[in-house]
Amino acid sequence: MSVLGLGIDASTQSLTLLVLDASSAEIVARSSVRFDDDLPGWGTLGGQLPNQDERIGEAPPLLWIEALDLALRKLSANVDLSLVRAVAVAGQQHGSVYLNGSAERTLGTLTPTLPASQQLRSALARPVAPLWTDSRTSVECGEIRGHLGGATSAAKLTGSDLYERFTGPQIRWFAKNEPEAWTDTSHVALVSSFLTGVLAGRLAPLDWGDAAGTNLMNVRRGAWSSTAIEATVADLERRLPDLEPPAHCAGSLSPYFCERFGLPAGCRVGIGVGDNPAAALGAGLREPGQALLSLGTSDTVSVLGRDLPAVEHGHLFVAPSGHDLALLCFRNGSLAREAVRDRFGLDWAGFDETVLGTPPGCEGHHLLPWFEPEIVPRTVGQGAVHSPGFPTEDAGTYCRALLEGQAMAIERHLSPLGRLTELRAVGGGSQSRALLQVVADVLDCPVQPHSTPDGAGLGAALQALRFVLSRDAWEELADSATAVTAPRINPRQAEVYVALKEASRRLASEALASRSAIAEAS
Repeated sequence: MSVLGLGIDASTQSLTLLVLDASSAEIVARSSVRFDDDLPGWGTLGGQLPNQDERIGEAPPLLWIEALDLALRKLSANVDLSLVRAVAVAGQQHGSVYLNGSAERTLGTLTPTLPASQQLRSALARPVAPLWTDSRTSVECGEIRGHLGGATSAAKLTGSDLYERFTGPQIRWFAKNEPEAWTDTSHVALVSSFLTGVLAGRLAPLDWGDAAGTNLMNVRRGAWSSTAIEATVADLERRLPDLEPPAHCAGSLSPYFCERFGLPAGCRVGIGVGDNPAAALGAGLREPGQALLSLGTSDTVSVLGRDLPAVEHGHLFVAPSGHDLALLCFRNGSLAREAVRDRFGLDWAGFDETVLGTPPGCEGHHLLPWFEPEIVPRTVGQGAVHSPGFPTEDAGTYCRALLEGQAMAIERHLSPLGRLTELRAVGGGSQSRALLQVVADVLDCPVQPHSTPDGAGLGAALQALRFVLSRDAWEELADSATAVTAPRINPRQAEVYVALKEASRRLASEALASRSAIAEAS
């Protein structure tokens, strides 16, 4: 008899279910609900409630519950859900859900004859959840950062400097601006723990990896930091979930789902994880030195390691494997590549051909691709930075220098984390042979394209099955389910970039110093 694991990927715009067969290591069923299209009654745009204030990013948590019901109904038409032995959630990180004192009882007494979204309405202290897109908390970030002794101290303690989209600043804003609703709040959940609680029929714990996205956890101890909590809101700690390691089982499935959808009694519910750690697991990252490069609108890189240092301008999470997971996000990703492609009237095939036809190193010319204000490192203003004498009208130099500049930025900020052994690439940019070759050469590390389209969902399904399989069986499954079949791209020109990396580093330092001086003067 098949042993199936159900992974739930709760992202900003959709909720996707994946069913993984432990015997074949294959996804045997998939169901997805796009919030805007499939549940238009909520009035979302891009999965969020429209707001004239562009800083505000919110969604109704009950939307996700209605989407879960719909996705399970669709899934049950294609697969025997009685064979599902475990379920786990990968939730968009940083978003927070506020529950009142009736939540525990309500979660435990859901009746299968009514939609859960209707029954849970009375359990919410706040009808909306601020998401990772919410950036209204700049003042609160500054207040908490100051209490913690600055950006470096905050990052060493919590894994990250204070960021507007993180949960701690969101909580502080809520407590300051809606004090009555905050007083009514008895439990603060994250997206992953909220959905896990609904599945398990009780308030669920929060795993270390997702908790590291709150600016509230001591990232070295896997425990809430009293210092960070005091800097955020008084009397907050009693409202926070219990913290548990990623290998924790949150319990058994609520009777609501067993009776309503035919899932088996005794189905295990794994602790929920954040979507970034889940995506790393879904891409096959389980050993230190492995890294995942996501080449999309922004370029992000996630690295597994042991005792990794706090990353300047980056984040330190905890992976489902229990290792440290450092994450860096570069805003100038595919949009920068598209801007340069369009500037010279190229399609992607022509762009690749132009890059591969230009000698590595661009004869010493450098480009910092800060077309938009950058995240890593944080820049003031926008506009690409060229080395002196850069031939800006030469398509070959500009296209290759762009890719080299992006790869050197990644290498520059990853260097404190140690040497990489393997880099797996996903996203639209992973289809570019030229881009992957430049990355392999600059980082002096093999790169392999990874074609899993639902990395976070696959990671959630693997997270679920770890609670019903032996360790050896689970590791064999994880290896098979995340295997890479694309040819490996090995470094060919790594020696060319040894001296050029230092020149690029100096150009970046000079540009940052100049922009900082301009910002202070203005």
